[in-house]
Amino acid sequence: MKAPNDPILSVRDVSVEYATEHGRFAAIQGIDLDLEEGETLGLVGESGCGKSTTGRAILQLPRPTSGKVFFEGAELTGMSQAELRPVRHRLQIIFQDPVSSLNPRRKVKDIVAEPMVIAGVGTRQERDERVREVLNAVGVDPDTSMERRPHQFSGGQCQRICIARALIMEPKLIVCDEPVSALDVSVQAQILNLLEDMKERYGLTLLFISHDLAVVKNISDRVAVMYLGNLCEVADSARIYDAPAHPYTAGLISSIPAIDRGRSGRGRETVLAGEIPSPLRPPSGCRFRTRCRYAQKRCEQVVPELRQVERQHHVCCHFPLTK
Repeated sequence: MKAPNDPILSVRDVSVEYATEHGRFAAIQGIDLDLEEGETLGLVGESGCGKSTTGRAILQLPRPTSGKVFFEGAELTGMSQAELRPVRHRLQIIFQDPVSSLNPRRKVKDIVAEPMVIAGVGTRQERDERVREVLNAVGVDPDTSMERRPHQFSGGQCQRICIARALIMEPKLIVCDEPVSALDVSVQAQILNLLEDMKERYGLTLLFISHDLAVVKNISDRVAVMYLGNLCEVADSARIYDAPAHPYTAGLISSIPAIDRGRSGRGRETVLAGEIPSPLRPPSGCRFRTRCRYAQKRCEQVVPELRQVERQHHVCCHFPLTK
């Protein structure tokens, strides 16, 4: 059981490996994260860095190759499939592409009710009432939508339906896997506001995955930055944008468009150069060293560890920008 002051989610030394024709490689390696109940943790990084793999490993989809995941005090990695089934009610995911994640043959009422059907929860009438409730909550009119199919809705409406499906089992934690990246900018703001409203209304904890730091800044309490399968920095949202300690984080922040460059945060001068190395043949030592302007001999020889540089601020770098 979860103790009162324990985090709702703890990820300890989690790695996920895949086999390819060129050998095995680690998509993520040695991930350590804590998520406090009621907070939103933003997970950011370039495409292919392992953000979605981390989210799916937390949900045991698939199970991590090594490491442990604790949710509400229970170790998920040691559970059988039968033991995981009731736990999955409290763990849900919102996928990146709302249209392709909805079955085009099924009506909205059946799509949203499906988790309850699989879990054997409620009568048909109770499920219909619950579907109406969550559709209303996410801003979709149940009277005009329940009998329709996904192709009859816009991308933003489909994402609202996906959020309703995630809420139907009253979860405690939702993994949001780039939920706005496939949407227009104007619709993105609506969905982000909706997630904030749902978080408050249902007491949710969110892991928000995105490659867009501007989006993550607005919705997250804390931010974790990933590079090539490793965490490189974790800090409060405001602190990580005002004073990034890792050169990679500073480079990402420098790429955020700013109208007034004179008032930009620290790290704007750092520009990311070069290409991301192959995960099949990552650099020795620090994985970011081949693109880092501050790299020294030690960076090539010694793998840096995630260490605290300030209160609630951890960085994986031999020569952090913040001392």
